Amino acid sequence: MTTTGATTDIARLVGRDDGQREDEPMERVVELIVLDDVLDSLDQTWSQLSDRLDGLTVDEYLWEPAAGCWTVRADPDTGASVDEHDTEADPAPLTTIAWRMWHVAVDCLDSYSSRAFNRTGTGLAGTAWVLEPGEACDLLERAWRTFQEGLAEGGSDRLFEALGEGWGPYADSTVLALALHAQREVTHHGAEIALLRDLFRAGRS
Repeated sequence: MTTTGATTDIARLVGRDDGQREDEPMERVVELIVLDDVLDSLDQTWSQLSDRLDGLTVDEYLWEPAAGCWTVRADPDTGASVDEHDTEADPAPLTTIAWRMWHVAVDCLDSYSSRAFNRTGTGLAGTAWVLEPGEACDLLERAWRTFQEGLAEGGSDRLFEALGEGWGPYADSTVLALALHAQREVTHHGAEIALLRDLFRAGRS
């Protein structure tokens, strides 16, 4: 198969079979496919977590499955805040669903968005969080949408750029690597949240 033929086939995969841009360089077409696939995969990841958060109750949200859990607590200054993220703790304490939702929304997604796209979804920073599960779900979705929209608006060119200053040892990593890392964070913490809901319900049955 010639390069032109391969480019034509790939163009069809992304809905560009009108013949107007078949002379696009192969590398460019592949970049467009990668962006499209990444955004689609991110959508699927979010849908899985969003479905498992449906109907989340206050009891589930704040349930501590063992003594000494990290969670969210009332705070006179911020309204509510999570327990300090002590990275030196070994082993790290178990965390509540509330803490994990803060970690994904503020500690991960908004932290990435603020540095990569100069925006955040929750408007929160540090350990500030909320006590109500409905509000937490809304904030988490806003953080997710903000990150995903930043990726989409940057386009395929931005996807392969280095993160640069402000990213420490990850400065040479690409925005694509950041997107895949964000997906891993949402996937594995989402699975933990789902398991905690299952365990809570099993314990009450």
